Amino acid sequence: MAEKLMKYADATKKYDVVFGLETHVELSTNTKLFCPAHIEFGGEPNTQLTPVSLGLPGSLPVVNKAAVDYAIKLGLALHCEINEWSQFARKNYFYPDMPRDYQISQYDKPTNGNGYLDVELEDGTVFRVPIERAHIEDDAGKNTHVGGADGRIEGADHSLVDYNRAGVPLIEIVTKPIEGAGDRAPEIAGAYMRAIRDIVRALNISHARMEQGNMRADVNVSLRPSADAPYGTRSETKNVNSFRGIEKTIQYEIRRQAARLDEGKEILQETRHWDESTQTTAGGRVKSDADDYRYFPDPDLVMLHITKEHIEEIKAQMPEMPRERRNRLKAEWGLSDLQMRDILNADALDLIEDTVKAGAKAAGARKWWLGELSRAANAQGVSLEELPITPADVAEVEKLIADGKLNDKLAKQTVEGVLKGEGTPDEVVKKHGYKIVEDNGAIEAAVDAAFEANPDVVEKLKSGNMKPMGVIIGAVMKATRGQADAKAVTKVVMGKIKG
Repeated sequence: MAEKLMKYADATKKYDVVFGLETHVELSTNTKLFCPAHIEFGGEPNTQLTPVSLGLPGSLPVVNKAAVDYAIKLGLALHCEINEWSQFARKNYFYPDMPRDYQISQYDKPTNGNGYLDVELEDGTVFRVPIERAHIEDDAGKNTHVGGADGRIEGADHSLVDYNRAGVPLIEIVTKPIEGAGDRAPEIAGAYMRAIRDIVRALNISHARMEQGNMRADVNVSLRPSADAPYGTRSETKNVNSFRGIEKTIQYEIRRQAARLDEGKEILQETRHWDESTQTTAGGRVKSDADDYRYFPDPDLVMLHITKEHIEEIKAQMPEMPRERRNRLKAEWGLSDLQMRDILNADALDLIEDTVKAGAKAAGARKWWLGELSRAANAQGVSLEELPITPADVAEVEKLIADGKLNDKLAKQTVEGVLKGEGTPDEVVKKHGYKIVEDNGAIEAAVDAAFEANPDVVEKLKSGNMKPMGVIIGAVMKATRGQADAKAVTKVVMGKIKG
């Protein structure tokens, strides 16, 4: 039975929104957090295992140093305090995809604590998101429910467990309760998650592919009568793995909770699940408090000691952060805020920058990636970076145009050939014999034929009406198979009219 919802505008006027995000970022280390098992997405089920990742008796964990260094990098990027001493704890609960029956995580002594991230919204507003901690933990395996709708456990005949992901290193970034967002809470959450993705990619510590589970978020939402009232009871929607899903989850929970509160009903502290097909959340289990997990220090792991000298070494390795990089490129390329936003929305910044580094001008690179290539990606249902064309290819096409070897039409045909797998731009040009017609005699003959076929257009041009010029140019292009230079054609046409 569908739950009653209040209109979003009414809900955010009547109640003060408080939300929080627990973002799980899977680290791109070669091996797992506590054992040398290899990590590879999409591997055969239950092949990337060791006794440690299976939790077999007598197996002992050893901390992956690279994972700790990755955590420090992220802590620095999030303006966190890097704690000199941090500790792993056992978080006890039973799930079939957790072979040890406990998770190794950090609780009261995390590696990173007390940070913040400034996120920029569509209108240029900057909102500061407070961060409680960014701690290290290992992931669980993966359950696959067979026979139920959309892979859900409801109605399933049986479940399969793949332990390949068990033990993969994660950083969980936990915000403090985010207040003062009002009706912009979904927008702020989406901007925050995109900023996290950009940061971990810039640091080269995670692929951050949400569709592959590299990055996902638990979304906490609560409502209260006013900003000075105590926090309301929160719901926690687990493992939402798309930016849009996170935004929609917050919208839905605000509307659902507001309707319940309006009717005098209680809000359960529970886990919920986002259903993309119905655009709704559904109740799961009653949410446990921290005490229910019976945290205690893991006796098999000593405390981590991170020296100030080591932190300084990591600081020296830190790359330019995404926000600063965007501002620099926007100034270098002479872009407006709207133009840069279009690039970011298309997830094309890296591709355009790499195209410029390969020798293209920024304007040309932006034209291709946001134009023809975006249309091709949308038609194929893939991302820009999944297209079979590289920034170097695009830069090569731009050079062929600049050298006068291709016009716009031939350049588009060349790009189409590259996308079809016909080779590099130069190979496509040679294969099809693409070449601008530079023979003025051939152009003049084509113009004469166009004049003869369109006498009424010629009269208008001679009288000073240039609007139908495209008819003549189009006819010449057709006659030359698109290989004439439009500027050269225009020059010949104008010469004949004035002559």
